[in-house]
Amino acid sequence: MADKEIIFLVEESPEGGFEARALGHAIFTEADSFEELKERVRDAVRCHFDEGKRPAVIRLHRVQEEVIAV
Repeated sequence: MADKEIIFLVEESPEGGFEARALGHAIFTEADSFEELKERVRDAVRCHFDEGKRPAVIRLHRVQEEVIAV
């Protein structure tokens, strides 16, 4: 039986663009834009799971780090 959803942690890459890492699965991808990243995440999930065992929902949890002056 397939999981209902898979969660990816999305962060800005130090080199530019975005990185996405699945929680609980060995799936990682990166892209120059957020729109491109969404397509690459979909492709990575399709490649990682067999037909019928893929999650129904992909959740992207976007983390943004911000430094502020004191």
